[in-house]
Amino acid sequence: MIAGAITNEHAGVASVNYGAEEHQADTDYQVCLINHSHEVPPTPFIVFKIRSVDTFLKLDLDLHCLLIKPDQQHKISEVLAMHSQSLTAKRIFLNVCLLTIAAVIFSAPARVVAQQADYAAERQRALQLYDENKFADAIPILEKLVKIKSDDPDLWERLGWATLVVAGTIKDSTERKQARDRARAALLRAKALGDDSNLLRGGLESLAGPDPADLSFSRKKEADDAMREGEEAHARGDLDKALSRYKRALELDPQLYEAALYAGDMEFKKAYTSTDAQYRNDHFDASGVWFAKAIAIDANRETAYRYWGDALDAQGKTDLARDRFVDAIVAEPYGRRAYVGLTQWGQRHQVTLGHPRIDPPNSTSTRDGKTTLSIDPKTLNSTDGSNEWLMYDLTRMAWSKGEFSKNYPDEKVYRHSLKEEAAALRMVAEAAAKDLKSGKVKTLELSLDNLVRMNDTGLLEPYILFAHPDQGIALDYAAYRKANREKLRRYWLEVAIGIK
Repeated sequence: MIAGAITNEHAGVASVNYGAEEHQADTDYQVCLINHSHEVPPTPFIVFKIRSVDTFLKLDLDLHCLLIKPDQQHKISEVLAMHSQSLTAKRIFLNVCLLTIAAVIFSAPARVVAQQADYAAERQRALQLYDENKFADAIPILEKLVKIKSDDPDLWERLGWATLVVAGTIKDSTERKQARDRARAALLRAKALGDDSNLLRGGLESLAGPDPADLSFSRKKEADDAMREGEEAHARGDLDKALSRYKRALELDPQLYEAALYAGDMEFKKAYTSTDAQYRNDHFDASGVWFAKAIAIDANRETAYRYWGDALDAQGKTDLARDRFVDAIVAEPYGRRAYVGLTQWGQRHQVTLGHPRIDPPNSTSTRDGKTTLSIDPKTLNSTDGSNEWLMYDLTRMAWSKGEFSKNYPDEKVYRHSLKEEAAALRMVAEAAAKDLKSGKVKTLELSLDNLVRMNDTGLLEPYILFAHPDQGIALDYAAYRKANREKLRRYWLEVAIGIK
């Protein structure tokens, strides 16, 4: 299965997938429109132990004392009267105590219910402010709520993201660093409580990198200033003002990718938080116009494709959304965020994603300049073509001895390359296909069958680049993409999506 998740590095909203990871802030922004139910703890029982005095025993002792003193017997009537008065007073006092205790017992649940209702209302208000991108307003409420209930990962996650977004607008470097530290602490707390969302991952990834405020959006000061003004408006939830500033930044610097991307993000958020069908559709369409402009500036960055896919999927344009998510992976296949859109699309639409299984059974190792080949004995004298896997290992050994230098004359140090891996696998595929055609074998084992299919469809190189890249092979990706972008897209649309 494809590993990945979503984030809008730009805004930080949680859920459906928009930039709500990155779109969901680039910030990986995730618009969280999911209502999390708050489980109210059971009403606590208050237990009291009432300790009573044995009044009649005490009276008996007093009378006994009087009776053994004949000279004081005349005071018996006085003592009885005093005790009668004392008992009456004690009964009155005891009744008052019992009424007080009853009041406490029966009023406690009411107070608890009231407190729970207040908490739930404040929680809902904080989430609403967050969803409206009013991060600065949401922060103090979220801070209060996590003090009351410290084991709610959703609140910690939103507190972390809101603080991270607002931190980007703080001009003082010391205060900004403190805010980023608070954001990190909140996100780590959410993680410790079991949160593993794309939004959380995106936030921690962003915090692991340099402070964006220390970097410039543009070398043109006016454009950079306009971007920062847009970010400040965005943190306040003023999407219209933010949009106008991003537009202005793009006018001042037509090659500023983030300006077009963030303008589209604002249109997306305006659409996503609306309940008016026509308004939503119009602004989703408008977001696509801006994302297309960002792609025209740099087609090899994944974010605009992914954000655009989010907008299309929200409109019910499922296949178009899928295509944009594929484009995101083709643009930047070796980062986690590129896979977020397609992964979530597959989950929403119950489509399985994955790569064909192709596992060479043998292995080689090199030590002190000597290469050792270990052959799986099951492949010898096989009836399913497995013996042809030996060609893979022999071809790779030849590349390490001299073929690499012939194919990459400008590189002085050997590395595992796309050409080597494709040559080795193709040797096996062609030999296995020949065995099958001649009737030497009746059926191929699973890995060989998949390999022959990849070779026959012309998608062997894309398979290698996406399913089995290593550091050496990844170095060949940009050149291959430049000449074969459509083949890379075909691999996902024809092979990896809907795999059995």
